[in-house]
Amino acid sequence: MTLYLHGLGHFHPENEIDNAFLESLDIGTDNEWILERVGIRSRRTVLPLDYIRGTRNADVRAAAEASLYTAAQVGARAAEMAISRSGIDKAEIGMVIAGSSMPDYATPAEACNIARELGLDVPAFDVNSACTSFLMQIRVLSMMRPEALPPYVLIVVPECATKVVDYNDRATAVLWGDGGAAAVVSARVRGPARLLGATAASNPAGADKVVVPRTGRTRRANVRGAKDGRGLRTPPRSVRGERAQPSLRRPSGKSPHARGRLPALRDLRGTTSLERRMVRQHRSGELGFRDLHPLGRVARERRRRRRRRRRRSHLGRLSDPLRRRT
Repeated sequence: MTLYLHGLGHFHPENEIDNAFLESLDIGTDNEWILERVGIRSRRTVLPLDYIRGTRNADVRAAAEASLYTAAQVGARAAEMAISRSGIDKAEIGMVIAGSSMPDYATPAEACNIARELGLDVPAFDVNSACTSFLMQIRVLSMMRPEALPPYVLIVVPECATKVVDYNDRATAVLWGDGGAAAVVSARVRGPARLLGATAASNPAGADKVVVPRTGRTRRANVRGAKDGRGLRTPPRSVRGERAQPSLRRPSGKSPHARGRLPALRDLRGTTSLERRMVRQHRSGELGFRDLHPLGRVARERRRRRRRRRRRSHLGRLSDPLRRRT
C-alpha cells in the first residue's frame, strides 16, 4: 500500500551533552576517544546537566522526577511541528501511533499520553520496536486496508534514553541522546511525497547487543553493551531482534538491499573508490544524510559515471568499422 507523506516534525531538548561535558565527569573518556569509537560530538538530554554532574543518574526513578520533559511532551512537540508543516488542522488527525525504545509507561500506551497532550480524542496505540519503532509503524500501516484508515494518521517516536543511562559507565554514556520525531501520513489523501512500500526483517541473534530491562526494581541504569563501546561503534543490525527499512520503490523481494532503499548509516561501507570517498566525506561532515539518499549526490555521481562508460563504449563501437576500413 502507498503511504503519502504530508509533514515531518522533530524536537530536541535544549540541554546538550557534548564531549567536553563527558570529559569533565572524569569517567576515563575524552573527545578523541569518543570520536574514534562512535563518532558522536554531542547529544541532547531531557535531564538537567547539573543533575547528571551531581548524581551520575544513579537512580532511574529520581531521573524521572528530575526530567524537564516527559516522553509524551517530547512526542507532542515533534507532532505539533509535523501537523503545522502538513498544512492540516489538528482536528483532522484520526489516529495516533507511537513507540520508542524506552517508554515512560507500560500502561497507558505512550500514544494515549501524546494524544492527550495534543488534545486529540482518537484511536491511539503503540508499536514499540526499539530503535526501529518509526519504521515498523510505517510497516504496520502499509499492511492495513486504506479504506479502513482515517484520512490522516500521526506517527510519533519520542526517545528519552538518557533517563536510564549510567553516567559512571563511559561505554554507554557516550552513546545515548534524547529527541522526538513525528510524521503525518495518509493512505488516501495525496501528498508531496510518498512511500511505495516497506519491508521488515529480523535477526534475533543480535537481540542482546543493547538491553534495557524493565523489572520495576531496577534502581540503577542497566544499559548493557560491549566493553568500551567497541561493539557499538557500528549500531547493531538488530535491536530487540527487529529492524526495518522504508523503500522509495516497490521491493523486489530478491535481495535485502533492493534498489532504491534508503541506506542505513551502518551500511555505508563502500567497496568502490567512489563509495569509500563518500563515506569519508560523510564522517567528516562534508556530506549529510540527504546527500546519501538514493536521489542525492552519491546516486547522481554513480549515474554520471555510468553514462560516461556507456558513451565511451558507444564511441568505441562506432570507431571499430573505421579502423577496419583503414
